Amino acid sequence: MANSPFDLACETDYRAWRDARLAAYPRNIDELVVPLVNPRHLTPDEFGALESRCIRANMVVYSAPHLPAADKSLPHQLARQLGLSRLEGNYLADEDGLSSITPSDDLNSGRGEFIPYTHKPINWHTDGYYNTSDRRILGMTLHCAQDAEAGGENMLLDHEIAYIQLRDTNPDYVAALMQPDAMTIPARMDDDNIARAEQSGPVFSVDPAQGFLTMRYTARTRSIVWKNDAITQTAVKTLADILASSEYILSARLTPGMGLICNNVLHTRSGFSDSPEHRRLLYRGRYYDRLAFPAHDT
Repeated sequence: MANSPFDLACETDYRAWRDARLAAYPRNIDELVVPLVNPRHLTPDEFGALESRCIRANMVVYSAPHLPAADKSLPHQLARQLGLSRLEGNYLADEDGLSSITPSDDLNSGRGEFIPYTHKPINWHTDGYYNTSDRRILGMTLHCAQDAEAGGENMLLDHEIAYIQLRDTNPDYVAALMQPDAMTIPARMDDDNIARAEQSGPVFSVDPAQGFLTMRYTARTRSIVWKNDAITQTAVKTLADILASSEYILSARLTPGMGLICNNVLHTRSGFSDSPEHRRLLYRGRYYDRLAFPAHDT
């Protein structure tokens, strides 16, 4: 991590990076919204607008309400243009790899066992926190096909900002959450034995090849085991306090034709209620890729 802002031994590089990140970070979600004429075919100006928001916050919200919101080709083709091609498929995803996040009443589908497929709120997390290190979720998309009758807002926080706030409190807390056994997700069992093996790993880690920061986290208190030492336990509590009160948290309510694209930032979802005319439906994509913005003409 030479000359890296994430090197805990290099305060100078960290301070310069920190000050620039905080100065540029948006204070309102409206600063991250980019209207798109056709998400399937971005213009050079649209590429630039999307990139500039992601540089500031590791995320951007696009808006194309004039197009059919339920058209799944929109998030698919938009993601590919931004370097997101390695889509994680899971057994609850649709055949095209996207997951239709909507309340499920089908007891046979298995979806109703998982909170995203209910009306319940979801606490702070990054996607794929239970994955192995070779299957890290680096990019994530949420495309709104239909919003709820009421509720369903997302709270958002760039994981780099959470890192900054934790490191500013105590760098030892960051070191604790970088331990390879800081957070363990126990094995998940099903009727046929082990559905997912136990998985341990750090909360914060730095990509050894490209030097970017990733975060693996869930605020849930069930089915999670934190390393049982004093510094890790204090770090976990301090991070939870940050997520409960950070001045940098952004609130977004996606409406049809809007979507979030991000480098797997921290996010939540409030509880919501539906009506026959407003049954919340979002298409979620999880990618093994990080957002990439190829050179484009200006």
